[in-house]
Amino acid sequence: MHRIVGIIIFAIGLLVLLSNLLLNVQGVKSLGIFGMFIGAAVFGLSCIPQPALSADAPAPFSPAERITRVFYEPEPVFKNLRYHPRWLAGFLVLAFFGVTYQVALTQRLGVERFAEDQANREIEGGFVPLDKVSADDYRQAKIRTAIATATQTKITAPLWVAGIALVGMLVLAGVYMLSVMAFGGRMNFWQALSVATYGSLPPIVISTALSLVLLYIQSPTDMIPLEAQQRGLARADLGLLFKATNPMVNTLVHPVLYTLASAIGLFQLYGWWVTVSGLKNAGEKISGGSAWAIALLLWIVGMLLTTVLAILAPTFVA
Repeated sequence: MHRIVGIIIFAIGLLVLLSNLLLNVQGVKSLGIFGMFIGAAVFGLSCIPQPALSADAPAPFSPAERITRVFYEPEPVFKNLRYHPRWLAGFLVLAFFGVTYQVALTQRLGVERFAEDQANREIEGGFVPLDKVSADDYRQAKIRTAIATATQTKITAPLWVAGIALVGMLVLAGVYMLSVMAFGGRMNFWQALSVATYGSLPPIVISTALSLVLLYIQSPTDMIPLEAQQRGLARADLGLLFKATNPMVNTLVHPVLYTLASAIGLFQLYGWWVTVSGLKNAGEKISGGSAWAIALLLWIVGMLLTTVLAILAPTFVA
């Protein structure tokens, strides 16, 4: 089944790429290449064996039971996923909420706001040669391009969101599997993928649902497009104590502080709790202490990477 789906996705990506090369359809070349990559990745998943099913294995939970129960009682869900590592239903829920929020956000704010925000950040960050083009001309050109490609963006943006989410889950699964092995445990890739998917599900669904509500309660003029897109509108972290741009604070140090503070919040703590339960119960020979150590180490690595990005491009800190 995975091979057929992978071949279909690869073929669609190839057709999109050919439409750019042969029919000169603009703006879809990178999407076609990305689609071919996703198809190849899905095809490759079919080559990974499932964990052996023992005679005393329990019956698999239904998709609805896994999706709902992981919010408040993750331990039995992940124990069941150890024997039946099924991830697709959880991923579809993640993709649905991600796509729905991005589409609603674009419609609420408009493509012009996003283009203007990106242009301003590029100008302030020194990425635009102002000796060759004025800031206002560059900004207006960005807005005109966004308006001209608005229809195409509405079609391709959901595909990008779902595709990037899938790649993120696959990478996270690989990191979880290697981390568990480094701590002396055992975990099949499918088990790791189920932990990545269902461990991410509760905090992302709750924060996205709240962001959707706030999207239609708050005034669009009070929203920062890049921040609303990347972090959502439902914030419960220490980054609320800072503003990403503040002329009273050094432009290098302040984005770093903002990034570090934004990594500590209620949704992050909730996500840790669910993920640790997944690592401990979906894997084998992995203790609770080791599971917490893995979660904290990966959080530190992620925080360091985002801090480096904040230093390199402080105007794009959202």
